[in-house]
Amino acid sequence: MASVEILDTTLRDGEQTSGVSFTVHEKLSIARLLLEELKVDRIEIASARVSEGEFDSVKRIAEWAQKNGHIDRVEVLGFVDGNLSLNWIRDAGCTVLNLLCKGSLKHCKHQLKKSPEQHVADIKQVLAAAKEVGVSVNVYLEDWSNGMRESEEYVYFMVDSLKDEDIKRFMLPDTLGILNPSETADFCSRMIARYPDVFFDFHAHNDYDFAVANVFEAIKAGIKGVHVTVNGLGERAGNAPLSSVIAVLHDHLNIETKLCEDKINSISKVVETYSGIRIPPNKPVIGESVFTQVAGVHADGDNKKNLYYNDLLPERFGRERQYALGKTSGKANILKNLQVLGIELDDDMMRRVTARVIELGDKKEMVSLDELPYIVADVLKSEKEDQAIKILNYSLALTYGLHPVATVKMEINGEIHEQTAAGHGQYNAVSKAMWKIYKTLHKPAPELIDYVVVIPPGGKTDAFVQTIITWKFKDKIFKTRGLDGDQTVAAIKATIKMLNLIEEM
Repeated sequence: MASVEILDTTLRDGEQTSGVSFTVHEKLSIARLLLEELKVDRIEIASARVSEGEFDSVKRIAEWAQKNGHIDRVEVLGFVDGNLSLNWIRDAGCTVLNLLCKGSLKHCKHQLKKSPEQHVADIKQVLAAAKEVGVSVNVYLEDWSNGMRESEEYVYFMVDSLKDEDIKRFMLPDTLGILNPSETADFCSRMIARYPDVFFDFHAHNDYDFAVANVFEAIKAGIKGVHVTVNGLGERAGNAPLSSVIAVLHDHLNIETKLCEDKINSISKVVETYSGIRIPPNKPVIGESVFTQVAGVHADGDNKKNLYYNDLLPERFGRERQYALGKTSGKANILKNLQVLGIELDDDMMRRVTARVIELGDKKEMVSLDELPYIVADVLKSEKEDQAIKILNYSLALTYGLHPVATVKMEINGEIHEQTAAGHGQYNAVSKAMWKIYKTLHKPAPELIDYVVVIPPGGKTDAFVQTIITWKFKDKIFKTRGLDGDQTVAAIKATIKMLNLIEEM
């Protein structure tokens, strides 16, 4: 089985994401997680000579890496600037320089204002100095993709001039994210055919959403190393995301890596927190929704020989498959969630719970697993549908500085009644309007003993609310429950249940 090296550049190229700046502590934490938990082969942690703060970060990581046997896996980007970058990297305690050279003729001519021969001479000076002080060197051919498009002979001149130097790897970056998969395959194949003994890395950017596809083609062509970032962080549209690249390597290319897949999700969450850049819910492998089946037919298929599974099993990545509960849910989705909770229901109750989930899903689109027991309890405690007392309509008015006002229309034993009342709160106004109706009918009203609002765990602001009201009527104390996305509506439902109960007392 073939193997590929993984270099993670979250701490260098990933930090070039707009608005992202990691603290020293965060950088050290991410470096440790990448090398020791996820077990990537190498990490690129910074650019030389950026700032004093960056120097302190690199020094802290280098001290930790030296102590734990990882120093040769920690790399820093440096420049063709004589000994300046080299000394900065050495003083920080690192031993690997990723030397940024020009991979396209236009960069060499217009940015450096030098001939290719002059640029090579400058590079060789840095290489000689690095060898003297024991720093190993990889070479970036910056803008290599444009170089292959527009000045291929220049690219070959650069590699021909440097391939016999003490360089461990030549890095081929698609610096501006211009390549498509066909070009990537073609350009990488040309490099490998011409230089079969050279170790090439490929560095993708995602400007056309081709980063993962380009990595796929580069490795098929024979590239031995690829660069990634956690969550696809990086300048502009970002870099190739580590999570997707690993899944593609393992599943589609049968490539062996040292990475621990089950650590990917937890590390992605840590970087999400540190960077402040949210992971899109539909991002492959690490997105919140990607292992959630929504359609009921899919859950039904999973119950029958896992018909809707693919190789991306959530357990591989430290996650679990979930079955969404909402307006598109079917019996199979609900059954899967009930199995997780250890709840068994007969066919009639399953039908009623399914109908209730769909009804509630129309209000907020998705019902969480934490909320399902509340719905089951609500359905189990519901009375028969042909109730003697029903609320037909109600209107609530809430105005700043004024008491809330409610108008309630009820059906009691087949007759319609309507009243309006003000109260100290919305539910108080509703209950006062109800008691007005009861007073005109000379019907006794219960005493409210306790009123409790409960939401499922998790603290979501859109969670369903269960209102539990304790009543006293004819010396009997009992409770009724109502469930809804709105606290007042839940309380009204609990009250209607109570009114039907006392009607029979």
